Amino acid sequence: MNLIANLPIVASRIYRNLYRPGQGHIAHDPKLDYSANYANMLGYGGNKTFEDLMRLYLVIHSDHEGGNVSAHTVRLVGSALSDPYQSYAAGMNGLAGPLHGLANQEVLKFLREMQVEMGNKADYTNEEVATHCNAILKQGRVIPGYGHAVLRKTDPRYTVQREFAQKYLPNTGLVKLVGQLFEVVPPILLGLGKVKNPYPNVDSHSGALLVHFGLVEENYYTVMFGVSRALGVLASYTLDRAMGMPLERPKSITTEWVLQHAHTFTAPPPKKE
Repeated sequence: MNLIANLPIVASRIYRNLYRPGQGHIAHDPKLDYSANYANMLGYGGNKTFEDLMRLYLVIHSDHEGGNVSAHTVRLVGSALSDPYQSYAAGMNGLAGPLHGLANQEVLKFLREMQVEMGNKADYTNEEVATHCNAILKQGRVIPGYGHAVLRKTDPRYTVQREFAQKYLPNTGLVKLVGQLFEVVPPILLGLGKVKNPYPNVDSHSGALLVHFGLVEENYYTVMFGVSRALGVLASYTLDRAMGMPLERPKSITTEWVLQHAHTFTAPPPKKE
């Protein structure tokens, strides 16, 4: 509880020190709720729509299943009876990886490159977007923000962000382009015939929403992710401790197994007589 309570204070100080140097830290206000306080300490206080976005963001990024890298790492380290601070820190090291917590930054980079390549116009037709996406795929590139290791349908965390965007900012820059991709990309990926999940995930929308409100410092996004993720992983950590869950130990393989399969994977095809 102490760790969760202090994280917004620590995280907002990081933001203010890095991106608002000399402007000082904004104190915690006991009259505000958790999300509004975080928004206020970042420097976005008084913007009720941004406070609503923070409530949404902190809920949907808290956790979704225990097998993702950061959530599993917290539980793994916690299974050794490491304290919550040590376990959470270990999970954050996993969250920092480019295939996990940095995914929404990759989507933003893709969106901006797409705008440049399509001519930096205020609006694009769905046909223009579809043509561009097809060209990207033909080049062997991917469309970030689509697909998920577990889900086989549109990520519900994407859906609630889309609903938020349609309510508060339906025709705004990157947000509008994200909505067009949602209409265009799944049919294209389905047409390839080999994509298991052609639908958007949580990362395809979150960055565009933050940019709209002026929080453009992308390197900070994973810090925000970490504040949110604590709510889920520390609840799971506590439950594991209460239930007396055992030390986690993955199954091992033998050197013989490695040699056998390495040979199978690397052996050249047999020569034809």
